Amino acid sequence: MPQIIIRGMSQEDVKSISKQLVTELTECIGCPREYFTIELLQTICISEGEVSKSTLFVQVNWFDRGQAAQDQAAAILDRNIRNVGYSEIEIYFLVLDENKYYENGCHY
Repeated sequence: MPQIIIRGMSQEDVKSISKQLVTELTECIGCPREYFTIELLQTICISEGEVSKSTLFVQVNWFDRGQAAQDQAAAILDRNIRNVGYSEIEIYFLVLDENKYYENGCHY
């Protein structure tokens, strides 16, 4: 945790920013590198009966770390993604309830 789920980026672009992105996010929220996962979803967007380019969308699943940390994390994600040439980026934070999150049968 946190889980970063991305759609609308190329695999090469995600790979190219992954190390720096996790380094910056680790400093921002203070959790170890090994807690992060980055997933790239391969999707097909359909508009008006045609295949179209998908909106770049990043979902971050995490435990609440406060508005200031969330704002800083969003800026880090946005900057790193823009650095590889994307200009339209949507980021959504999904705050997980620790009492409803289980790892190996135990909640946090």
